Amino acid sequence: MKRSMLSRLMLTFAAILLVLVCALFSMLYFTVRNERLTNKLDEMKLQARDMSYLAASLQSESYYRLSSSSSTATREFLNQKSEQILNAFGAYTLTVSRDGTANAYYTNDDDLTKAASLIPSMDTLSAYISRATQGEQVIETQKSDGSVTIAVPWTQTNSLSKTITVMGVVLLEAPASTLHASEQRLLWETVASACGVFLVSMLIVFIAAYLLTKPLSDAAGVSAAFAKGDFSVRAAGKGCREVQVLADSFNQMADDLATSEQSRKDFIANISHEVRSPITSIHGFANGMLDGTVAKEDYPKYLNIIVSETNRLSALINSMLNLSRMERQDVALALSDFDINELVRRTIISKIPQLEEKSMELEPVFETESCFVRADLEQIQQVLINLLDNAIKYTPENGSITITTETRENTVHLHVKDNGIGILPEDANHIFERFYKADKAHTVGKGTGLGLAICKIIMEKHGQTIRLVSGEHGADFEITLEAGKAPEGKKNYDH
Repeated sequence: MKRSMLSRLMLTFAAILLVLVCALFSMLYFTVRNERLTNKLDEMKLQARDMSYLAASLQSESYYRLSSSSSTATREFLNQKSEQILNAFGAYTLTVSRDGTANAYYTNDDDLTKAASLIPSMDTLSAYISRATQGEQVIETQKSDGSVTIAVPWTQTNSLSKTITVMGVVLLEAPASTLHASEQRLLWETVASACGVFLVSMLIVFIAAYLLTKPLSDAAGVSAAFAKGDFSVRAAGKGCREVQVLADSFNQMADDLATSEQSRKDFIANISHEVRSPITSIHGFANGMLDGTVAKEDYPKYLNIIVSETNRLSALINSMLNLSRMERQDVALALSDFDINELVRRTIISKIPQLEEKSMELEPVFETESCFVRADLEQIQQVLINLLDNAIKYTPENGSITITTETRENTVHLHVKDNGIGILPEDANHIFERFYKADKAHTVGKGTGLGLAICKIIMEKHGQTIRLVSGEHGADFEITLEAGKAPEGKKNYDH
């Protein structure tokens, strides 16, 4: 099973955050550890200097043979100072003279024994004294046992000659375990802080990712409902602008799909009704003729009805084929420049039998003798035929039809107007729908209800419009066409 977007985002952000947190807190740990170690060594150096000063004072008291009480006080102070250094840093203090004599100042023999075990060899002491003579303060950390040695010169100043003599060194010997004792605690503190930051960050990321993916998850649920045919659900549209746009698109798609589904159902219902009626008539009359129900002298009458119903079925099938052909996106328009007035004249001529049958008048009113448009001639002729058929069909005997053309701003407007029964306002918004009939009864001989739907598709493919201008006192339909260029030397229609 594939992971959800939320889980993918969480895994990605978790990996990124883990790397960042580990890197940042590792840098923080080593920085703080080194800073603490440096501060501790600096403090030990200060303590070593104090011890150097006290050792020099004790040497001076002994050299000038001052009172024993003064020497005792200085020695006591050295002991106390050494104890403070031991307690604070775990470091043992030794004063080593140039001749190798070592002195330690502690309060118990056990500490003294430990301190004595830390006395460096004479070679090492000589090296320390030599470096200290040059004024260097030694910090030695490259010992095999990991301990740290701090050596500070122990000097004495001649009051007469003002010369400074290095008498020895003050050594602070600190085992590595005492210096790094706090590092483990620092490590655990760093790890705990890193875990806390990681968990809080992941919580924030989870909330942000959830808020981001929740609308998408809802949209996925809506699309799944669409796939099952349920177009009643809608996306909430909460979240960022992009998610709102997506939700609006889903909802619009739902409306379109619902409309399309309803149109499909209506189409099936209408086509079933349109086909059932003539088939029922043909079947009934044919059976009646076969079983003798219909007298032989009535055969011509009913055969004419069968032929009429067959023609009706043929017209319905042709209309459906035309509608399907017009809706195909891959069918290109055969655009050309032609005279729309001449096309109207020829179409009128083809309708003369129907006009004479109903004693109707058809008057063309043209703004100019010739009016060229750029369109697909055959398809525009189909539009004219459909409009004229409707006008003749829904206009009573002795009625009149007017066809006008005029040009406005590079657009030709063509009107087909009759004085027939007209179109009610409640029907005006539906007349271009498939199989919609204003008579509501699908009266036999009143057409298939596809003519205006075909006209609309043709005009939309041309990027133009067809509309009902008025439905009172007869129907007035208008189509628009792009103005074309007349061929040089020609003013009349030539095809």
